[in-house]
Amino acid sequence: MASQTPRSRARVLLPVMFILAGLFGAIVGLGGFTFIYAKGDSYLTDDPAACANCHVMRDVYTAWSRGSHRAVAGCNDCHTPHDNIVAKYAVKGINGFNHSLAFTTGNFHEPIRITSMNRDVALHNCQSCHAEVTAMINHSGNKEPLDCLKCHSRVGHDE
Repeated sequence: MASQTPRSRARVLLPVMFILAGLFGAIVGLGGFTFIYAKGDSYLTDDPAACANCHVMRDVYTAWSRGSHRAVAGCNDCHTPHDNIVAKYAVKGINGFNHSLAFTTGNFHEPIRITSMNRDVALHNCQSCHAEVTAMINHSGNKEPLDCLKCHSRVGHDE
């Protein structure tokens, strides 16, 4: 088996480098275009209007703007963790990816439904913000924590 010369290695590596550069450029270009087109920077804020960028969220946003929490809580106050900034942006990232995939493929339920992960986050935030009230009614003998959303699922959205 003859060893390759530097020139023959360059002939093999050059097309591979062009293919890799093209793939990298396509990914960065498509990602950048999608980020700008979808107003991705708005999702890095706490502005509730960002949630209405997608048509499926407009009714939810309108309901929030008429709801009981509009003066005291925005979308992120209920739907992202308060524990730390990493957890907050991890949930926003997961949701952003899932929403992008669902809306791009058209595979989503309308009206939109909350996932179990997001329901858990919202429930935790209910109990955190309303700790004085929930402490009085969350009996210590219960193994299951109080589920505010069983009775108050529309709070924040038209109630």
